[in-house]
Amino acid sequence: MMDPDTRAPAAGAPVLRPGELSQEAYIYLGAGAAVLLQLANPGVGWGVSEHSTTLRRPLDRLRTTMTYIYALTLGNDEERRLVARLVNRAHGPVRSERYNAFDPQLQLWVAATLYRSGALLTDIFRGPLDEANAEALYRHAAIYGTTLQVSPDMWPPDRAAFEVYWSQSLASFSVDAQVRDYAHALLRGGDAPWWTRALQPLQNFTTRGLLPPAVREAFALPWSATDERRWARFLRYAPMLYGWLPAFVRHAPARYFLRDMRRRIAAHHPLI
Repeated sequence: MMDPDTRAPAAGAPVLRPGELSQEAYIYLGAGAAVLLQLANPGVGWGVSEHSTTLRRPLDRLRTTMTYIYALTLGNDEERRLVARLVNRAHGPVRSERYNAFDPQLQLWVAATLYRSGALLTDIFRGPLDEANAEALYRHAAIYGTTLQVSPDMWPPDRAAFEVYWSQSLASFSVDAQVRDYAHALLRGGDAPWWTRALQPLQNFTTRGLLPPAVREAFALPWSATDERRWARFLRYAPMLYGWLPAFVRHAPARYFLRDMRRRIAAHHPLI
């Protein structure tokens, strides 16, 4: 039987606290899919493929991303303001005639991918949320964009409107060779240290499994009948295995990155 912490809330259960689901370690399985969905937007794809240091410093970039997510969802107001200032400073050089990292439409899409990835993985590992909790998760996810240049009125007003925005956005995107090559290099791990290589096959498999088929095809990622059967087994057994883990273990990455962020703030070390 699953740990009660991982089951969907019963009818009438209290609404989840902001950030409660972001501390679950299963969100890391969606990192690759979220990144590729972001790259599918040409403006994001060009900006990242031309400016990002992820291939050379993958763990540093992971730390930056998770610092941003945890600061926004689990941090205090001052930590959120500090991280926003640092992200804005880092975005300064990321611009050309084709893209601008301060473009609120690009930021809106990145925020949408973070919400979508988290919601999908929550559905897989925790079970479908009730209406109140699903809405709470959706409303809170706006912070991923509104902390930067996305105005609150740009975030679709409800989940139905979000689905329209999501479908229309994906239908309008295209992936060129530059971005596709970058994505494949990313999936190979870049210059990640040797001890992370053991996790690469699982991460790559969940990345391909979580992507919509059209996006998988746009990035020329394989998906066979065997993959489909393996994915069905993953969806059946991975939530059960995860549910057996104690909360202390499941929430360990969130505690680590929050502690690391606060240590670096206290020591005046760079966060981004």
